[in-house]
Amino acid sequence: MFLSQALKQLQSFDPDKFESLSDVLSPDIIKDCLEKSGVATVRKRRLPLELMVWSIIGMALYRHIPMEQIVNQLDIMLPGKRPYVAPSAVVQARQRLGENAVREVFEQTQSLWYKSLPISNWCGLKLFGVDSVVWRAPDSAENNQAFCKTRNTYKDSVYPQVRMVCQMELSSHLIVGCSFDSVSKNEMLLCEDILDKTPNESLTLFDKGFYSLGLLHKLQNSGKERHWLIGLKKNSVFKVLRKLNSNESIIDFTSCSRARNYWADLQEKMNARLVSKKIKGKKCYFITSMLDMKKYIRKEIVDLYSQRWEIELGFREMKQCML
Repeated sequence: MFLSQALKQLQSFDPDKFESLSDVLSPDIIKDCLEKSGVATVRKRRLPLELMVWSIIGMALYRHIPMEQIVNQLDIMLPGKRPYVAPSAVVQARQRLGENAVREVFEQTQSLWYKSLPISNWCGLKLFGVDSVVWRAPDSAENNQAFCKTRNTYKDSVYPQVRMVCQMELSSHLIVGCSFDSVSKNEMLLCEDILDKTPNESLTLFDKGFYSLGLLHKLQNSGKERHWLIGLKKNSVFKVLRKLNSNESIIDFTSCSRARNYWADLQEKMNARLVSKKIKGKKCYFITSMLDMKKYIRKEIVDLYSQRWEIELGFREMKQCML
């Protein structure tokens, strides 16, 4: 994030708007999510599913406290004869809630917060980053069956691991889309699941590991003004169609038949813009779908790629601040 953008967001922040979590996540949203996921019930339980959603949020905010203690401390259960809820009741309520309702809460809240945030842009394009991160899961028999462990030269990882590919709005670090699977799942396959939700008039910055003509073509052609920017991988094969100057060219990539069989709309030829700049004595190359050199200036494009590291900072916030 640029310093001017950070100062602008800080100035617009009003702490009085967040007096309680219910101001951010309204009960109506939770009720709607439960109905859409098909788990809303008429029966009144000691620990209703509406309140169980709050326990999940509390579990994320207070990772150092046992889950049953969170339920008791947040006072989110209905009154009854006993002052505390049994640990088994918490587990049963979590199982009744399921994953679809929690996913629906995420989808609705990120959409609502995205519209209300003072999001900055560059040349009329909102900035997003896509990357993957690996999470450790508890070492249980169920997790070991569902998720793989990474392996090095000496031994396997102690914990089963989950891979998450997410799309993050870079100025606010708001996750607008994510996909989970075992660490053995290719990150580009997971990325395919979130591209359809990319907003229009946007620029998505990718790590080199996400280089795939089919992936980039789908992002570019699945909406209006959906651009991408990625570092050029070594040994990439392309043809220079038109040299604009010593540091930028219009180039042509040829997709392989295997990629065209997998990506139905992928054509044999795909144009892109190659830009370069010397950074600390080393010439760095980037490719992008932004072909208009008058509207999108080369020097700004190269400098803009450093904003991709905002997603790494977002991962650090989740792992260190939220544990």
